[in-house]
This record gives sequence, structure tokens and C-alpha cells, in this order.
Amino acid sequence: MNKFCQSCGMPMKSDPGHGGTEADGSKTDEYCSYCYVNGAFMQPEMTAQEMQAFCIEKMKEQGMPKFVGWLFTRSIPKLRRWHTA
Repeated sequence: MNKFCQSCGMPMKSDPGHGGTEADGSKTDEYCSYCYVNGAFMQPEMTAQEMQAFCIEKMKEQGMPKFVGWLFTRSIPKLRRWHTA
């Protein structure tokens, strides 16, 4: 099992949906339930840089400093989703 979503970098153990779903309804351990549903990405047009900005904003909403958010998201462009585009 992947330890982190290969789209947003969120720890898979933090995913309330316990993984995204494939088109047949089966679970995937590659992407979280926020990023991947029914075999498709929730924001298919999003770039890696847009995903970083989105995740940093979500972390700021949870009270995390922007710099810490940047540290947690700087590896997003290296994740599997962004290498297939």
C-alpha cells in the first residue's frame, strides 16, 4: 500500500474514505478519496502546481503556517499522477 496519495501527497492513513475508488467500485491504495472517485480524478484539469496551491490553502485553513504547508507539498510534482501527464 502507498503511504501517501500519489496525487495530493496526503498520508493515506488520514483519508476518511480509506482510498479512492476505481470505476468498478473497488478501492485503490494509490489515490485518496478526495482526489480519485469512480476511476477518475476529481479535478482532471488541475496541474501539479495548482494542486500544491490548493493543498497549502487547505492546510492554512486548518491553522498551519504557509511555510509548513509548502514543506509538506513540495514533493507533489514528483508523485505518480504528475508523471503520467
